[in-house]
Amino acid sequence: MTLDKLVRALELTVINLGSGVSLPEKEFNGVYAGDFLSRAMSHVHFDELWITIMNNRNVIAVASLTDCAAVILAENVELLPEAFEAAVENGITVLGSGKSVYELCVAVHELTLRDE
Repeated sequence: MTLDKLVRALELTVINLGSGVSLPEKEFNGVYAGDFLSRAMSHVHFDELWITIMNNRNVIAVASLTDCAAVILAENVELLPEAFEAAVENGITVLGSGKSVYELCVAVHELTLRDE
């Protein structure tokens, strides 16, 4: 499923559009939800979404290291300015939502089931 479809279906906010591939072309395959950065570093996989409430520069570093499809900030969490700068510099797609981590996981799951 493409990030563009996800953004439209879940009414996500685009905080930063990563470099390279546009939302309509970039696909994701799976989801990881968690806030413990060292755990995320070893469990977020290539082309997965990472749903978190963490908003600092280290989130962008882990997203870059894992090459995830996008980071989704839940619960209306705002990306800190230095993290936003890092997202721009590293080409990391960051999306936002007012939904909780749980609500986002359920919504993504339901959406991907319909897309099969």
